[in-house]
Amino acid sequence: MVRKTYKHMTYDISTDIRYIGVDDKTIDLFEGKYAVPEGVSYNSYLILDEKIAVMDTADARKTGEWLGNLRTELGDRTPDYVIVHHAEPDHAASLLALVREYPSVTVVSNAKTFDILSQFYDYDFSANSLAVKEGDSLDLGRHCLNFIAAPMVHWPEVMVSYESAEKVLFSADGFGKFGALDVDDEWDCEARRYYFNIVGKYGAQVQALLKKAASLDIRTIAPLHGPVLRENLGHYLSQYDTWSSYRPETEGVFIAYASIYGNTAKAARELAALLSSRGVKVAVTDLARDDRAEALEDAFRYSRMVLAASTYDGGIFTPMADFLHDLGTKGYRNRRVGLIENGSWAPMSGKKMREALESLRDVTVCGHMLSLKSGFKSSDLDSLRQLADEIMA
Repeated sequence: MVRKTYKHMTYDISTDIRYIGVDDKTIDLFEGKYAVPEGVSYNSYLILDEKIAVMDTADARKTGEWLGNLRTELGDRTPDYVIVHHAEPDHAASLLALVREYPSVTVVSNAKTFDILSQFYDYDFSANSLAVKEGDSLDLGRHCLNFIAAPMVHWPEVMVSYESAEKVLFSADGFGKFGALDVDDEWDCEARRYYFNIVGKYGAQVQALLKKAASLDIRTIAPLHGPVLRENLGHYLSQYDTWSSYRPETEGVFIAYASIYGNTAKAARELAALLSSRGVKVAVTDLARDDRAEALEDAFRYSRMVLAASTYDGGIFTPMADFLHDLGTKGYRNRRVGLIENGSWAPMSGKKMREALESLRDVTVCGHMLSLKSGFKSSDLDSLRQLADEIMA
């Protein structure tokens, strides 16, 4: 096994807590939906003590490589426990291979996890298992795992564990990010995209977990995706508090458009230029061509949003309709939104977008809407300026 490093640091947490995870750089879509051009990591850890604990496994795409990492670190020893924090297949699909190779290993998780595992795999894990609940602990010798329930972050069975000797929080999907570990990028961008698309709907549950974590002396956060976090933990915790509270991270306007022949796009870009000239921070995306997961990330990141869409079949042009569905599913709220509609003979996209947005929690839709009839013309500039004024009010 080649020892993994990130930004020139070994990825082992310590001499006793080893990294045995794998990178997946050939996967095209994460969860069958999200583009991951820089891949993704399936993190797994090994605690070497009087008793040996494997902390989660890996996706079936990487079972062989992951088992090889485990064998290398174990040498002639045998694991006593495998802890399953999260039953989703990208973390539990190699569990069956593990128990077949090491039949004496005890599978440790909660009752809900065992129920879900039985749905995925035709195998009775209960034959050699230990069911735990919040407040339980597992003594490994010098190390001790303390289990904390984290339901709906982002599945119902999720739990995290706190290793009290080295003060490590094994955080399941919390604090994860897209990207393989050998990608030297900043954490925030791909962690934000990961959070709002994977976990974002469950802000209240994340807040509940953050409250539990606040009572712990955490020195290291070890997630199931992305880098182990060791320094400046206050930044990561603060970001999660902001995101899960649905508070804007950046003052500015995110403009998302869905345009058929480019006229609606022109109006969106004119608005962006006008706002930028006033010193407003602006981000613009084409919903038909750009990454919609990144669009969702920016919708939550910015304090204001403008949606611009053509009318299509008496409704909303489909890229925008799909985006509005995503906003509703992920719990978009606490924002001010402006609208630009377009229609050659019966404009309806504005009415339909307003209806969708007004069904969301604490979303204020500007009263003025820029309504185009086919092209964007000089006669539309006053209405555009009025929309710019109102979105920044």
